[in-house]
Order: sequence, then C-alpha cells, then structure tokens
Amino acid sequence: MVTAGLAREAGYRINALTIDYSQRHRREIDAARTIAEAIRADRHVILPLDLRQFGGSALTDDIDVPKTPGTNDIPVTYVPARNLVFLSLTLAWAEALGARDIFIGVNALDYSGYPDCRPEFIGGFAELANLATKAGAQGERFVIHAPLQYLGKADIARETVRLGLDPAMSWSCYDPQPDGRACGLCDSCRLRRAGFAEAGIEDGTDYAAG
Repeated sequence: MVTAGLAREAGYRINALTIDYSQRHRREIDAARTIAEAIRADRHVILPLDLRQFGGSALTDDIDVPKTPGTNDIPVTYVPARNLVFLSLTLAWAEALGARDIFIGVNALDYSGYPDCRPEFIGGFAELANLATKAGAQGERFVIHAPLQYLGKADIARETVRLGLDPAMSWSCYDPQPDGRACGLCDSCRLRRAGFAEAGIEDGTDYAAG
C-alpha cells in the first residue's frame, strides 16, 4: 500500500498486480482490492496461481504458522522463490503494458529474514529483467523500485499517515482467525504492531491475541 502511494506521489500511473497464490491468508486479496481502489489504480489484475500444488511453506501447505519469536533461520512462512515468481509475472505484464518501472514493497530491515527481500536479490533481478526481455534487448531499460527497502516498520507506518492512507486498509497477518481478526501472534503481526507502536500510530487492525 505504501509503495503504491509513493509511486503515485512520484507521478506514476498505477497498474496493480495481486497474485492469488492460494495462500491461507486470503484476507489480503480483499485488502488488495480496497487499496487498488483507494490509490486510483488504472487497472487491478488478480492473477490466480495455485502454489499449494507445490507446498513447502506454512502459507501454502498444512504446516502450522509459528506463534513465537523466531530464530535466525529462515522461517517456515517462507514461500519458495515467491518474490522471484511474482516479479517475473510483474515483468511480463509490464512489458506487455509498455511500462518500464516496477515497484515492489520488500523490506530488508524489519522483516522475517526471507532471502528474496535482500537488496542483492532486487539488484540481481533488475539485471535479469533487462537480459530476459525484448524491451531490454532493444535498449529499453527496466527499473525495479524498492522504496521501502531500508525503512523500518515505524518509518513505513509514518509514511502511511503522511501519504493520507488508512492503515486499516492493509493486512499483514499470516494466520487470520475464523472470526476475521488478525491472530496477533505470528511474526508478521508482531512486526506490524511493534512498528506502529514505535511510531505512535494506531494501525486499525483488530487482533485476536497479544
């Protein structure tokens, strides 16, 4: 949401892509629709991609979402190569649209340790994008923007308010409860709550615990 808001503020027209990869936290699909409308996206595509067929993650398989602080290991909520897959699909759509600027909201500070959030990955994909496409081969360079890369969660929360966006539109929880509330205990909930608390901003999320 904040990444799209920053792109809009910079004067870009927004074409928003949401991947419905059969994740257990499907509440984020509804949030994406709300956000795309709020930021006045020219078009919002929800693309189905059933990664449950692969599994290998607590978000796409019958694996419990951890509810205690993690270690330095990559957590089971890591979806194999997810951002690589997502960026590849985004690149394909961007080339079809004639767009050359791609925005992604990865963060390398207050995050869960996923390898596909690292600056090295974003830089590597940018090079790949210009090698793998007709546009790149013809000298039309793609630029991958990751404006949240080096911001802490508190800084991102502050940007939400500065951009005039409602924090309650966004969704972070990996394990939504049957009553629709965020669990409050997963890694993503804890990072979100800590960031908004540090910023002194109400995040608008109803948590089941914590």
